[in-house]
Amino acid sequence: MSQRAKRVTEEIVAWIREKVAEAGAKGTVVALSGGVDGAVTIELCRRAFPDSTLGVIMPCHSDPEDAADARLHAEQAGFPVVTIDLTPVYDALVAAIQRAWPAPGATGPPPDPGSAAGEDHRLRLALANIKPRLRMTALYYVANRFNYLVAGTENRSELTVGYFTKYGDGGADILPIANLVKSQVYELARFLGVPEKILRRTPSAGLWAGQTDEAEMGLTYEQLDRYILTGEAPRHVKERIEHLHRISEHKRQRPPIADVQW
Repeated sequence: MSQRAKRVTEEIVAWIREKVAEAGAKGTVVALSGGVDGAVTIELCRRAFPDSTLGVIMPCHSDPEDAADARLHAEQAGFPVVTIDLTPVYDALVAAIQRAWPAPGATGPPPDPGSAAGEDHRLRLALANIKPRLRMTALYYVANRFNYLVAGTENRSELTVGYFTKYGDGGADILPIANLVKSQVYELARFLGVPEKILRRTPSAGLWAGQTDEAEMGLTYEQLDRYILTGEAPRHVKERIEHLHRISEHKRQRPPIADVQW
């Protein structure tokens, strides 16, 4: 594993340097939430730009452990981080939206989108997706301020099924680990020395309390990775993945342009 991880690390680091140079930029900025994807991404970026890579922690009604784990990684690895608390910004924006169009808040566990409570789940997602879009705005402020590129943290597994927020965590200049499935990200994390506490965390986008990636996708990462890499899956898993891939295609494409002439 080490030789393969070493080769992949070297190739991605060289690629990051190339893309930053092509853009006339000076470094990279990475969102950190205490998860493995952000941890691996910043480890790769800081190898490419040791003196001009910055981690940004952006709590927004978040579990305090998220920020604590991100800071733990930064302290152990010795890279700089800045914390931007987006909670009051989120609260102000949601209040303004609800004054214009009052709607009840969604609480409790997410209901099945296909059930009668599906509308509540859509409302919960609409509110929750404000958070990664605010984070994208803050990241691009930092990137513009220092002439850095935003390094996104999406992996191949999540991109395949559209498990990211359009113009939120999907908004980035480069995607260093987007060709690696989740299990490969974990392999690389171990090689790069990501703290064990982060490796043991249950993957979650942190959109609401108790939310997990696998519950939200309706799939395990093991099922998803196996299908992506081998094409093998039980019929219901294959149908679920292909359905999610189909309905999220718009997330992976530039907006369509109407083909008309004046």
